[in-house]
Amino acid sequence: MPLKSSKIHLSVEDLHVGFGSQAVLQGVSFQVRRCEILVVMGESGSGKSTLLKSLIGLVEPDSGEVLYHDVNFWRSPDHVRKSIMRRSGVLYQRGALWSSMTLAENVALPLEQYTKLSARDIWELVSLKLALVGLTGAENAYPSELSGGMLKRAGLARAMALDPEILFFDEPSAGLDPVNAKLLDDLILELCDSLDTTVVVVTHELDSIYAIADNAIFLDGKEKNIIARGSPKNLLQTSQDTRVRAFLTRGGERTEGET
Repeated sequence: MPLKSSKIHLSVEDLHVGFGSQAVLQGVSFQVRRCEILVVMGESGSGKSTLLKSLIGLVEPDSGEVLYHDVNFWRSPDHVRKSIMRRSGVLYQRGALWSSMTLAENVALPLEQYTKLSARDIWELVSLKLALVGLTGAENAYPSELSGGMLKRAGLARAMALDPEILFFDEPSAGLDPVNAKLLDDLILELCDSLDTTVVVVTHELDSIYAIADNAIFLDGKEKNIIARGSPKNLLQTSQDTRVRAFLTRGGERTEGET
């Protein structure tokens, strides 16, 4: 397992995001270290998805800064932003695979668009990425032929196609049964350790939060800001905020052995 670096990979400084007159995030600031797994927690409507979209280039903030290795993402020229995002991977909540393409074709797509690799080299990389997520032999399957867990793993293979420095996950365990959710958590931990990848996960699933998070931030919809930060296990033991405790226990006290 790689040591968590003290080097900051991603910084968010005084971020404000709104839609028309409706403010969603007001003054959000946090940092993510290299090779760290940060979980973004919060109830529905707290701004988790909006924050993620601002990090991956889908929603431009009203003010504030998103910095990748000290490069200001939103104040950089378009070609710089595209370069940053090519070094990032995103696993969307529903996988976002092209239904008319096989798994191999889905994973190959970013390699065909953004590299000059030969067809043979692309195929070898596609086979490797699918093997990393446990989908060897499923290259010619279509998304409609896969279970929910397999779809998430296929989406992860595509997110890793360009060997990203940082991976973003939007509710990765949503819709999965407990067994497949745990398998996906284990896969995230394994990939983070073996590939030295920084990971940012938006999720409300308690088991996943306790299983994978090195650090976490808790967004509150009323404050429109972070009201708690730290290891989820530490927050469970030390936070006096009723909102945080209610979220981390789901109305019932959770013992250390359950984490």
